[in-house]
Amino acid sequence: MPNITDEQVENYLYAMLPPRELVLQEIERQAKERDIPIVGPAVGRLFYQYAKLINAKTVFEMGSAIGYSTIWWAKAVGEGGKVHYTDGSRKNADEARRYFDQAGVADRIEVHVGDALEVLSERKEQFDILFSDVDKHDYPRVFNMAAARVRKGGLFLTDNTLWSGKVAYAAGNPQLSKPGAGDKETEGVVELNRLLYSSADWYTTIIPLRDGVAVAMRL
Repeated sequence: MPNITDEQVENYLYAMLPPRELVLQEIERQAKERDIPIVGPAVGRLFYQYAKLINAKTVFEMGSAIGYSTIWWAKAVGEGGKVHYTDGSRKNADEARRYFDQAGVADRIEVHVGDALEVLSERKEQFDILFSDVDKHDYPRVFNMAAARVRKGGLFLTDNTLWSGKVAYAAGNPQLSKPGAGDKETEGVVELNRLLYSSADWYTTIIPLRDGVAVAMRL
């Protein structure tokens, strides 16, 4: 994944980060060795900060892999908070559970194994934060579900919204936006960004950190 920011600036941002606790460092090492996608420490801190800013107590996470970002959310919601982990792989979920125990946050996390969109569709409550990191072609589908499941003043966050810079390429090539004409993953990200910025339900900013994080506040 190419850097969105200048490489020297990127290195500076990560060099400034204080050490993480051992369990997060271990997940970072496993992710690097096994090519497992995680948001990384800079974005993890961003998530923690936003959760604290709105005093979030409930988080629904879509696409949790081995639980790296889940731990950041769980640390942020604190005692009595609840984070919903979702992933289609039971192997991922079992590994994540071990990390949750090591981090001391297992009691704050409810683990769901299955399709994240289906799990969310079965929930009737609203959450303080909805975080989406599912397959990119499904991003517009998540958007269509989000408004009903995030409280007013709550946040809808989405990872990879600059998609290695491919969104800029897509925006400059109208043919890519035609059905069947281009990469479905890129098209999904581009369409989500368009929907977020054009919607009266959300106030959105895309933060160019790592691969881009869309932060939308429910109006």
